[in-house]
Amino acid sequence: MTGYADGYWWSKDGLRLHYRDYPARPEHADRPPLLCLPGLTRNARDFEALAARYAGEWRLICPEMRGRAESAYAKDPMTYVPLSYIQDVERLLDDLGLGRFVLVGTSLGGIMTMIMAPIHKGRLAGAVLNDIGPDIEARGLERIRGYVGVASNHPTWVHAARALAESQADAYPDYDLEDWLGMARRLYRLNSGGRVVLDYDMRIAEPLRMPGGEAGVDMWPVMSAFRDIPTLILRGELSDLLSEATTRRMQSDIGDNATVTIVPHVGHTPTFAEAESIAAMDDFLARVNALEQADKRG
Repeated sequence: MTGYADGYWWSKDGLRLHYRDYPARPEHADRPPLLCLPGLTRNARDFEALAARYAGEWRLICPEMRGRAESAYAKDPMTYVPLSYIQDVERLLDDLGLGRFVLVGTSLGGIMTMIMAPIHKGRLAGAVLNDIGPDIEARGLERIRGYVGVASNHPTWVHAARALAESQADAYPDYDLEDWLGMARRLYRLNSGGRVVLDYDMRIAEPLRMPGGEAGVDMWPVMSAFRDIPTLILRGELSDLLSEATTRRMQSDIGDNATVTIVPHVGHTPTFAEAESIAAMDDFLARVNALEQADKRG
């Protein structure tokens, strides 16, 4: 596995939070790091495929949101909302003293990316929105509500993998047992009793269950924040969260700097391990690097 250092930082309400830091080689240390923001039930392990390909060429910083994996669980479950996650990440940016950076956001991480983009417009070297947009399809949202916060435990990793295969076959119809085992190891952990359990605080679901919890602000105006930077929009061909119509409108609103890649035979979300995702990321990072080098030359 690609090497990384474990890092920790503190939230403003006193939670010890964790991130993985995959370093760039010295000759690439001047490149803006990739700040990788995971989905609702995910953690730093979700970006292992991305790190396996790009660590060394780029620095990857993969924070785990409060209530996930090695980050502390919140005392108040009502802080399991994007605003709190963004405040936590802002403190990490300050602690690390990052100037310019690239945001890579999957699902919830993409919502965070959209909110953060106008705030950091001058510091943002590029952005990836992985199967997420300003409009979220009701069908996908209901599916997420149906499984988030539902405890699951299994006697072995194979049992966990088979459970994932039963629940997510529609999103990954081409997966075999090895693929499901890989996903299980990203989503689950061994508890003290030797059971394989989901690696997040079940209470992250509580804000979603509040009356009106699905209501949000109009996110379309923030698309303008991406117009001056390379922006990659990934959409799973089978996605039930990001529609084709929303994807087309995002591309139109952002303009020439937006590139859309449809990942075939995948739903919500692409994993960055697919050939189409890899090719899209290769091209995206080449564009980011070319623009950064041009800026340095003046």
